[in-house]
Amino acid sequence: MNAELIAVGTELLLGGTVNLDAQIISEKLSELGINVYYHTVVGDNDARVRAAVEIAKSRADIIVTTGGLGPTYDDMTKQTVAAAFGKKLVRFPEEEARVRSWFSGSGFKFTENNLSQADFPEGCTILANPIGTAPGCAFESGGKHVVMLPGPPRECSRMLYNEAVPYLKQVCGFSEIVSHNIHIYGMGESAVEAQLRDYMLKLTNPTLAPYAKLGEVQLRVTAKAATKPEAEAMMTPVIERVKSTLGSVIYGVDVGSLENAALIRLKERNLTFAAAESVTGGLIAKRFTDLPGSSAVFRGGVVAYTDDVKRSLLGVSPSTLETYGAVSEQTAREMAQGARARLNADFAVASTGNAGPDGDPVGLVFVALAAPDGEVTVRELKMGWDRERIREATAHVLFHMLLQAVK
Repeated sequence: MNAELIAVGTELLLGGTVNLDAQIISEKLSELGINVYYHTVVGDNDARVRAAVEIAKSRADIIVTTGGLGPTYDDMTKQTVAAAFGKKLVRFPEEEARVRSWFSGSGFKFTENNLSQADFPEGCTILANPIGTAPGCAFESGGKHVVMLPGPPRECSRMLYNEAVPYLKQVCGFSEIVSHNIHIYGMGESAVEAQLRDYMLKLTNPTLAPYAKLGEVQLRVTAKAATKPEAEAMMTPVIERVKSTLGSVIYGVDVGSLENAALIRLKERNLTFAAAESVTGGLIAKRFTDLPGSSAVFRGGVVAYTDDVKRSLLGVSPSTLETYGAVSEQTAREMAQGARARLNADFAVASTGNAGPDGDPVGLVFVALAAPDGEVTVRELKMGWDRERIREATAHVLFHMLLQAVK
C-alpha cells in the first residue's frame, strides 16, 4: 500500500515551524512496509486543503493528515476532509464529555468552540490523545483509508505509535510487520543499489529498501506475516544474501550507529577507549556519551583546540608542532598516543584539522587511532564540505576505525 502525508498549517509554509511530523510519520510507515510517495504541505485554507485531499485520493491508498484539529476558525482539517469523502461531521457524546472534563480540571476557561473537538466524520474510529485536547480519527471510504493526527509533534508521535499503528496494521491485513536494519559504511548508496538492484526488484515480501544517511547507508528488510517468528524466518535468507554480497562494508544489523556498534564490541571485549579532539571539538565524546552504558568503556576525552593544550595535556612535542604544525600526521599520532597513556585507555582516537571557513586548506583532516600494542594508525582526509559536515564525517571515520580495531 502507498501513502501520502498532508500537513496542514500556514506556519509550516512560512518557515516558522519545522515539519517534524513528516519525518516521524514517514519513518514509522516505512517500518510498517507502507510506501510514502508524496508529502504535501498546505496552508489553512479550505479550498487548498480540499484540492490537496482530492489529489491525494487519486494516487494514495492511505492519506495521513497532521494539524488543523483544534477549536479555532482556521482548524479545518476534519471538516474539509470529511466533505471530500462525502461524510458528515457528527457530535460524539463521549468525546464531548471528555472535552468538558478536561477543561473542568485544567484551570483554563471553557468556551463553546472547544466542543468542535468532539465532532468527527460519521462512522470513524477515534484516536485518543491523552496529552492534548484534540483527538484524532481514522476511517475508510471508497477503498481509501484516512488517518488524521494532531500537529504538535509530541502529540502526533504518541498518537501515531499508540493509536494509528494498530489501525494501520489491520488495514494492511497483517498482524505482525517486522523490520531489520543492515548498516553499511564505506560504500555509497548508488554502489549498494547497483549490486543488489535485481535482487531488490524481485522481492515483494520481505522487501529490501536502501536509505542514505550522512556517511553511511542502511538497508531495511521488512516482512509481513501472521506471527513474528514467521516474519523473522522470512527475513533470515534475505539478510544472509545481503551479507554475502556486500561483505565487510556491513558493520552490523540493528546496531543503530557506528558509535553504538563500537560500544557493543568494546563491552563484549571488556576494553576501553579515550578521545583527543581538536577539529571535532568534543563531538566524539558527545556522540558516544549520548549512548546509555557508555561509561563502562569510555575513559574520557580532551578537547585540545590550541597548541599549548596539545602540549600540556596530551604531551605533543613542541618540536612536532613547530616542524609539522597542528594539522599534520605527526601531531595526530602524538595526540592519540598521549590520550591513551594519560587517560589509561586500551584504545584512543584523535582528530586534528581545519573545518573552515578560514585557513588553508579547508577540509584537510588527520585522524589517528592508538591500539593496546602500541601501534598507531593515521589517516589523511580531504573533504570539500561545510564545517558541520566535515566534523560529522570525521567522527564517522574515527568510530569506524575504532570498530575495525576492536577484534
